Amino acid sequence: MALLTGIYFKWPYMVSTLDQTINGPKTISERVAQYGDIVTARLKPDFAKAGVNYPPAKITLVILKEERLLELYAKGPKQDENSYRFIRSYPILAASGHLGPKLREGDWQVPEGIYSVESLNPNSRYHLALHVNYPNDFDRAEAQADGRTQLGGDIMIHGSYLSVGCVAMGDPAAEDLFVLTAKTGLPNVRLLFCPFDFRQTKKALAGPDIPAWAPKLYSDLEQALNALSLPQQTESTQ
Repeated sequence: MALLTGIYFKWPYMVSTLDQTINGPKTISERVAQYGDIVTARLKPDFAKAGVNYPPAKITLVILKEERLLELYAKGPKQDENSYRFIRSYPILAASGHLGPKLREGDWQVPEGIYSVESLNPNSRYHLALHVNYPNDFDRAEAQADGRTQLGGDIMIHGSYLSVGCVAMGDPAAEDLFVLTAKTGLPNVRLLFCPFDFRQTKKALAGPDIPAWAPKLYSDLEQALNALSLPQQTESTQ
């Protein structure tokens, strides 16, 4: 399986780090105030087109490793769980590793599974960051059954152009996701980390890094994805 991307730096990483050094740490509220207006200007037209109020009641972020896309879905307070609507997509600028779940610390793998946002980091070295709750209960249970320890952690969706097991989105996209998550509320944000889009691709992954329990994980992901309408045309606007 091919490496998803290399590890590399660009100027926004250094600029955001310098900004934090000069201006000191910021709170989540201060970051929302700092970027809220520009994020609203970027996102509100997409929400209006989809017929969902901004900010929404709930959101689902779909991370597609093979397609190198992050898709944003949202729903309003009176819509049922099967009425998430596609809002927009973002290109993933960097994501290390290959297709397959994260199994251990130091494997540089982006995890696969159904996760939540554990916390927001307004002072990330990579501009702004959403902290993923990897390992979750499923990861820990399968690791215990396999006899694996040291599962790793600190998985983020963040800005900049660098990935070591995280998902790097670039700074504008990180601002959108950070502000949107803060306004929607962490308990109302779901993350689907998928090896590929099960709605469009039917294939089985195999290899030494694909565990025996992967089909069950992929079945759960496919079921969750099938509840989301496939965009007729994925629009990448970053």
